[in-house]
Amino acid sequence: MSRIDQAREAYLAKDILSAKKSHTTFSIHKAIHHQEAHVTSFNLPQIILGGQDGLVNVLGIILGIAAATSSSQIVIIAGLAATFAESISMAAVAYTSKLAEADYYQSELEREKWEIEHLPDGEKEEIRATYENYGFRGKILDEIVSRITDDKETWLNVMMEQELKLEPVDRKAALPAAILVGFSALVGSFIPLLPFFFLAVIPATLLSLFVTALTLFVIGYYKAKVTLGRNLFRMGMEMLIIGMASALVGFLVGKMLEIKK
Repeated sequence: MSRIDQAREAYLAKDILSAKKSHTTFSIHKAIHHQEAHVTSFNLPQIILGGQDGLVNVLGIILGIAAATSSSQIVIIAGLAATFAESISMAAVAYTSKLAEADYYQSELEREKWEIEHLPDGEKEEIRATYENYGFRGKILDEIVSRITDDKETWLNVMMEQELKLEPVDRKAALPAAILVGFSALVGSFIPLLPFFFLAVIPATLLSLFVTALTLFVIGYYKAKVTLGRNLFRMGMEMLIIGMASALVGFLVGKMLEIKK
């Protein structure tokens, strides 16, 4: 577990003793000097993105189909088609988005590097303005600017992190991100579809609604627990309401196009 993860858990538990352990001089310097990538390793948003998207989209589709036909087989076929299309699509989006982030970071890195080489006075002034904004003045500010700009690698890193607020993006992370999002979407998509394998359309629809609503609530509850540590019920209900409202659109479209015998 990383130092930041330890600090996050301690904060959520309001555990001062554990928080102090994650803020010792040794642990802080070890993490900083080893460039601890706590943000990029936090996968909960990707899991929620894929899972919620699969849940809501497939539920909307199968509700629409179920409202238009009494055939479980048709619902299952449509649901399976949507499940795999959705999962592949979400994986592809996650993959290309991560590559786009990496490309953007690299292009900005190269631009800043070029500006340091060709416009050093302007870049020094940007460093000065950045740290002036943090409240530094006079000799202390001059020393900060001098120390940072004495080393071009440090200078470049400060420009990227402090001025542009950008963090390095590993292109190798694109494939794992795509797999995680795609698999989450696949799992989420199957949840509302499963009842139709075992029940007739009407009871399967009711069970699907119940299970999906419960899953959305649990996702919202868990998300609030690991990120905020509070408002658990409210966040669970918020996720449930947003998800079910989105899926309701599919039901209404299907009802309007209902197949009459």
